[in-house]
Amino acid sequence: MADAFCATWKLVDSENFDEYMKALGVGFATRQVGNVTKPTVIISQEGGKVVVKTQSTFKNTEISFKLGEEFDETTADDRVCKSIVTMDGDKLVHVQKWDGKENTLSREVTGDKMVMNLSFEDIKASRSYEKA
Repeated sequence: MADAFCATWKLVDSENFDEYMKALGVGFATRQVGNVTKPTVIISQEGGKVVVKTQSTFKNTEISFKLGEEFDETTADDRVCKSIVTMDGDKLVHVQKWDGKENTLSREVTGDKMVMNLSFEDIKASRSYEKA
């Protein structure tokens, strides 16, 4: 795991996130909150596992996993997924599968910024974070 990811990150910019959530089937009210919420993401390593905590005024989530090992995940929008996170070069790639569907979240760190690219079907979105 690239140590560059282990930090506290604050959302600073979001592009096409509403369309992305809409494609996932997220309801209108939840999308409205999701579009204005500026979550803090805390990534750490705890004894061989990676822990990703997402904290906001709307909802807090936490996942813990070993790189390359499938795990069960319930997303912030309550999808129950089989997920796997791997390193692809300098990228942390998180694939979620549910109901025959697949979603990819790819995180990359450059300096004090982390960009998360989200991809579901033909919809792409990105969210930019800065170190808190």
